[in-house]
Parts: sequence; C-alpha cells; structure tokens
Amino acid sequence: IYKKSLLPLEKEYKYHEIQSPMMEDPDFDGKPLVMLIGQYSTGKTTFIRYLLERDFPGMRIGPEPTTDNFHIIDFAEEEGKIPGNVLSVDSKKPFRHLQQFGGTFLSRFEASQTNAEVLKSVTLLDTPGILAGEKQLVNRGYDFAGVLKWFAERADRIILLFDAHKLDISDEFKSAIQAIRKNEDKIRIVLNKADMMNHQQLMRVYGAMMWSLARILQNPEVSRIYVGSFWNQPLIYEGNRELFEMEQDDLFDDLEALPRFAMVRRLNDLIKRARSARIHSLIVSYLKSQLPMIGKDAKKKDLIKHLDVVFETVQNQYGVPAADFPDLDVMKEKLRKQDFTKFPNYDKALIAKVDKMLAEDIPRIMSLLPGEEQEKNRMGLGTIKGGVFEKVAMPYGKGIDAGIGENIWIVTRDKSKYDDIFNNLEQQNGKITGRIARDELVKSKLSNNVLGKIWRLADHDQDGLLDNEEFALAMHLIKVKCEGSQLPEELPAHLIPPTQRKED
Repeated sequence: IYKKSLLPLEKEYKYHEIQSPMMEDPDFDGKPLVMLIGQYSTGKTTFIRYLLERDFPGMRIGPEPTTDNFHIIDFAEEEGKIPGNVLSVDSKKPFRHLQQFGGTFLSRFEASQTNAEVLKSVTLLDTPGILAGEKQLVNRGYDFAGVLKWFAERADRIILLFDAHKLDISDEFKSAIQAIRKNEDKIRIVLNKADMMNHQQLMRVYGAMMWSLARILQNPEVSRIYVGSFWNQPLIYEGNRELFEMEQDDLFDDLEALPRFAMVRRLNDLIKRARSARIHSLIVSYLKSQLPMIGKDAKKKDLIKHLDVVFETVQNQYGVPAADFPDLDVMKEKLRKQDFTKFPNYDKALIAKVDKMLAEDIPRIMSLLPGEEQEKNRMGLGTIKGGVFEKVAMPYGKGIDAGIGENIWIVTRDKSKYDDIFNNLEQQNGKITGRIARDELVKSKLSNNVLGKIWRLADHDQDGLLDNEEFALAMHLIKVKCEGSQLPEELPAHLIPPTQRKED
C-alpha cells in the first residue's frame, strides 16, 4: 500500500528531502522498538539491565555521563557489537537512512547483541545522557534532535526517564522533548529512583514534575507518570513499596503487550505519515504557484518570511486542521535550502491515491488484524517473555490474592467459625440449598447481584448445593468483598476447595 499509494506523492513533492526519509521493508517487518531518553544518571542503562535481568556488551553504568552513543540492544545467539557504519549499510535492518546524519553520528551509533529472552520480542534503544544546565546546549557534531525525532517516529514506546533528585530540565533536554512531542501517544514518563525519598518528599517532587512537563509538552491533559525505582537494590524508604509495585506492574503490562499491537502501531504511524505528506504536497504546490516569472528569489524569501500566512491560506483553501501542519520554524529552515522552481504543481491524481488509501485500503487491513492477533496469541508471540516479564509472585497477597503460593487453603484460617454457622443450618446429605444459604448470606447486606456472583464462585462443582467447604468459601468471598476488594470472574486456583482440586 505504501509503495503504490503514498511513495509516489512523497517522491514527487520532495517529502524525503524536507520532512522524513523513505520507509523500507524493515520499517514494517521489524520487532517493536522501545526507546529510552533522559538526562545523564537518570538510570536509562540500569533500566534496560533491569528489564533483561542480565548485562549486555558495551553496558556502562555510573553517576557521570557514561552512555555517549545511540546504543541498540538486540537479540543474537552469540554476544557481540556492531559499529554504526556497518548497521547503516545493512539492507536487512531499518537504519540505512541514518546515513543522512553524517559520519560523526555513525561513529556514535552502535548495536549490542546478546542472548536475552526479552530481546526475541523487542529491540531496545539507549540514547546518550543529556547534560543538565542551561549552558549545556553543546554542539555534538550532528543533529541530535533530528536523530531523536527519526527514532521516535519509528519507536513503539518512548520512555522519558527522570531522576527524582534532578528535576531541572536543561535546554538540550527541552529541545529533545520538543523533537519527539508529536509522538505523545507513544511516550511513557517514568520518575525513577523514587525510593530515595519519603512519602511527603515524593508528593512534592511529583507535583513539581507535573508542572514542569505541562509547560514543555504544552498538553492540556495531565500526563501519566509512573513512579518507582527500577533496579535490583534494596529500597531505601519502604513506605511506598506497594505503590512502586503497582506502578511497575502497570508500566510493564503496557510494554509486555507491544508485540501484539505492533501492526496497529505501524498502521497508525502510516496514517500520520500519509496526512503529513498530503499537507506537505499542498504547501509545496502552493509555494510553486506563487512564483512570478521575474524576481523568483525575492518572492521565495518573502514566502518563507510569511510562511505562517501560507499555512493559513492552505488551511482555508483545503480545509486542513491547523494541528496537522509541520513546525513553522523548522519548515522555514528546510525551505531555505530548496529551489522553489523545481517544486511540482498541484497533482490531483496523486493526492486522490492517498485519500483512497486512507478511506479504503487501511480500513480493509484493520479488519484483518483481529485474526492476526489471535494467531500471534496462539503461537505465543503476543507478549514479551523472559527477564523481568517472567513474573514470580511471592506467597503473599491481599484481598482475593491472599493465600497465593501457600500450601494451606487460606479459607482454613476462619473455617472453624464458618463451620459453626454451617452446622446450625438445615442440611440435606451434608449440603445446604440455595434457599437456606441465601438466608445466611443476606446478613452481609451485599446486593443480590453480588451475592449471586459469590454463589456462582462458591458452588465450584456446580451441583446447586453448598457443602461445608463451599459455604466457608462463600463466607470468605463475602469478607473479601466487604473489605473493599473486587471479585474475580472465575475462581482463582488457590481458592478452590481442597477436596475438589485435581491432582497434578
């Protein structure tokens, strides 16, 4: 679809020179990419090690700026490293267009390969630590913000890492965030090293961070911030342990599902690219139409100077949303290098192809995705496996999870009390009917709907009666519900009455 419908428009209107390089097969076929961005010593490399639960070639961790490269971490049976110049000429990898950023960048680009289970399903990208302070807007010798933007457009998740003790956002970090801002649907913000402060300090830091990010992201909606300490060292302040565990579970559940939704993400990016290319073609063709026979250079300077007026004219003429236009200052800079006389005129047929792709072709592909997702799940390819994603629960839990991993049935703790009630009820062959059970269960003051669910869960053998174990289970579920926990749709394995468990 891309090559037939969108690529001709991009080539005709110099989209690859001005906006974004051409997409190739690896951009559509590759594994999901998770990109980490942050100031130095925020724990980016440590975060990757925490995900993999192992070291990887080229890993350097320290309080000083240690990561000075764009560092891809990928899967291979044998460990090794690949320099950036080699990566940029490999047609099987999606990095060929990085050559546009020059040799200085390629010398700061590398890949590590390691035999980690996690990397079979996802590729990770560690970026250079961004220096703090207003005077640290240094010249790296290549377009740092441009490289970030290039990777951000192709990433499935962008993790912005902040150190709870260093919330100041430097000029370079601000420009980095602004370079990736149009990919806000992919961004996940993480406040790392949060165990180094108590509850009161953490609340103040959280509020200050929300305020700072709102100014930079210019987003009216409040961004979700994941709070935690992503390393394997003991927590310094344990007061927020439960919060950290819940936040980590939420973040890793989001990452874990990336392989399942990779195709949806690529279609979403293709739609955004198509809209961007369409608007670009309208701008370029309008600029060409405004050139006079004589005085082209002077008119070009005038059009660039008043590019905001050009945007407004195109917006009104074609009914394009203002939010879809490219960054004004960046576009001005790119247009200064272009020869307007070589711009093509408005081509209705090319734009109609893109409109057809958006209206018909992509919806048709979307209709096929549920079947592909089911096939991935059936083959075990729908989630990330290995490393920290292999969740091992301790024999501990609250609410409905209490008793997980314990040899003794959790209901046994109060069973003698429940047996006293059960023995005083009218029974038939050691069991009670629903009518008798109801008279006892309604004393909990729970609604009929909730009690009906408890009955369904407790009557595990589905014979319409409750024996003493099932009655005790019903009373336990009432206790769990009254303490504020939610009831499951199906009875968890650790709550099944002992006499009804299948032997392994």
